[in-house]
Amino acid sequence: MTPEHDAARRRFLTAGSVMVGFTLLPGAAMRAVAQTSTTEAGTFTSAAPDLPGSLKTSPMLDAWIRIDEQGHITAFTGKAELGTGIRTAFMQIAADELGIAPSSLTLITADTAATPNEGYTAGSHSVADSGTAIANAAAQVRALLLQSAATKLGVDAATLTVRDGAVMAADGRRLGFGEAVSGVNLHQQAQPGLPRRDPRTYESIGRPMQRVDLPGKVTGGASYVQDLHLPGMLHARAVRPPAYGATLASVDIASVQAMPGVVKVVRDGSYLAVVADDEWRAILAMRALSAGARWDAGPALPAQATIHAALRALPAQDIAVADRSAPAAPAVQTLQRRFTKPFLIHGSIGPSCAVGLMDGDRLTVWTHTQGVFPLRHGLADMLSMPPDNVRCVHVEGSGCYGHNGADDVAADAALIARAVPGRPVRVQWMREQEHMWEPFGPAMTTDLTGSLDASGQIVDWTCEIWSNSHNQRIENAGRLMPTWSLATPMTPAPSKEIPMPEGGGDRNSVPIYRVPNLHVHEHFLLDMPIRGSAMRSLGAYLNVFAIESFIDELAAEAQLDPVEFRLRHLDDPRARDVIQKASTRFGWAAARAVARRPDHGVGFAFAKYKNLMAYCAIAMEVTVERNSGAVSVDRVACAVDCGQIVNPDGARNQVEGGIVQSLSWTLFEQTTFEPHGITSFDWSTYPILRFSSLPGRIDVDLIDRPGTPFLGVGEASQGPAAAALANAVADATGRRVRDLPIAGDPLKS
Repeated sequence: MTPEHDAARRRFLTAGSVMVGFTLLPGAAMRAVAQTSTTEAGTFTSAAPDLPGSLKTSPMLDAWIRIDEQGHITAFTGKAELGTGIRTAFMQIAADELGIAPSSLTLITADTAATPNEGYTAGSHSVADSGTAIANAAAQVRALLLQSAATKLGVDAATLTVRDGAVMAADGRRLGFGEAVSGVNLHQQAQPGLPRRDPRTYESIGRPMQRVDLPGKVTGGASYVQDLHLPGMLHARAVRPPAYGATLASVDIASVQAMPGVVKVVRDGSYLAVVADDEWRAILAMRALSAGARWDAGPALPAQATIHAALRALPAQDIAVADRSAPAAPAVQTLQRRFTKPFLIHGSIGPSCAVGLMDGDRLTVWTHTQGVFPLRHGLADMLSMPPDNVRCVHVEGSGCYGHNGADDVAADAALIARAVPGRPVRVQWMREQEHMWEPFGPAMTTDLTGSLDASGQIVDWTCEIWSNSHNQRIENAGRLMPTWSLATPMTPAPSKEIPMPEGGGDRNSVPIYRVPNLHVHEHFLLDMPIRGSAMRSLGAYLNVFAIESFIDELAAEAQLDPVEFRLRHLDDPRARDVIQKASTRFGWAAARAVARRPDHGVGFAFAKYKNLMAYCAIAMEVTVERNSGAVSVDRVACAVDCGQIVNPDGARNQVEGGIVQSLSWTLFEQTTFEPHGITSFDWSTYPILRFSSLPGRIDVDLIDRPGTPFLGVGEASQGPAAAALANAVADATGRRVRDLPIAGDPLKS
């Protein structure tokens, strides 16, 4: 947390003229939100379903925009900055709708004491949901200011304009926002259908703006929860069991308690932690405590070599995702293929960290969670505290995205802070704890069968998916991993699939291509031998990889160019636009026509994320080294349509980052394990993409559509990037690899 950010929060929370109580919904609606705010996408029960974006769940204007009589403007969001640049985008949105400069306002993010409950920051919903709410709330607040100023100035509101935080009359008179807001009640419900500004008048939206979160990150300033330092702060480390289900048989606490700087050794059943006055002393004490602990083994893990067969044999809830039939020409060719994905880790660059403070009967946790309100519920449940006595404040985490260890380390901080009340306690995981204990991205299998008629049109498509839950977020305290080791262990809430159209393991399993006969079925696996949860794009990564690889194989059977084959099966004009844009930028026709050197290939892929959000098409050129199986990505061309673009640089950053991350997953990444536990416990046993493997060039073209809804872009490129890479490798080698990751042994010859 930067000093400026912290100071802004303190000013907000201590300014009585601004903070007026935060019960924004009727009691029944609040309970509905609390009960259902643990969904991956944050689309929970609506109190005002006719309102746009997150106004549905927090409809009061002053939940989003507040202006005091000194003219201080504060915008609020329940979403958390995860390095995607949403703080900057939200400031641009609020500023343009209010008619001020972004620098004129303060933005408060994800804090249970201050901001609306928007569930999780997930599923590429931030700008689409929260940005839409901020835009509409700001537009309505601006209208109220104009009306108030018109009354005070004795003129028609239609003759007034807004400039530099003031309302201007045609005769030169002006009222500052502070004067105009005097007497105006912003604690009123937003109204549906009220106009926003004409997109042609925007001065910030659609233009690049330097991200407000970057200066500290690039200069080494305090930017992350890992950098947070509070007065009198203690340092703690937890000691983990050697594997899932192991229980503590014995431990030498006395010798560790006597070590220099050790304040307390915490034990609750099999839960162990140490608190010290210095971080290094905490690490030394953790090592000593670990060395003196003896454990009884838990149940064995399945064999890695047969994990997909083992998962497919587990009990499953069968879900019919799509089932339609229509007259079609007879099939003359049928293909059937299987695609698999291993368990993946988030691999956050900074291991998970949180700071907890138990002050009397109140707990505060500074955390990089994706959902401060669901986490508050889980921590209160864990400690048997009233939720109102728990405050969760979001602070960015280094390399944090998806459901990594953020919630679990927050539980560590809460448990340890309870043992040393009155002192802030900073808890950070070690690298091996991060790799072994975070929730993994689930392993999956996708089977596809497709048939072509005599003209090369797809007439039949069948998909079967096997997947564990991609949503083990904090529905109860038992979803917090440290509670498993307590003297009275807590049981995780049962797994539930995320319903379509968002989807979990079945996300993006329904192709948007024109297919008369379509059958998609998910086998939702109820048992979870290896802990899994949300990882960026969820099931869409494998499903798009599978669909777009299979489309290329069908195109080859039809003897058609892969891009032409896609266009033949698409009616959506925006889908066609991104495909044509990417192929033109890449020079697809020329690249396919030229005689290429050996082991050199090009590939193409496309998807509309969740069939609801951003359109993304990617062309890629690669070179394969046959002796080692190494793949070099020579260049990437990408086109994206995410509706109205707020910050072009931010959108482009997200697409580029998604491409790079997907290349890492697709080429290198997989969790390894043996019956006794996880074995990929550091960067040498879990390799990721290095700078030397970055693409030679990435070009991203953005198709801006002013006045259309914001479409989430953060997870749009992962699936298409994986498929474009696999298609290019197949083009280069004549070998189709369908089991991820693909580099190394699968490509050696």
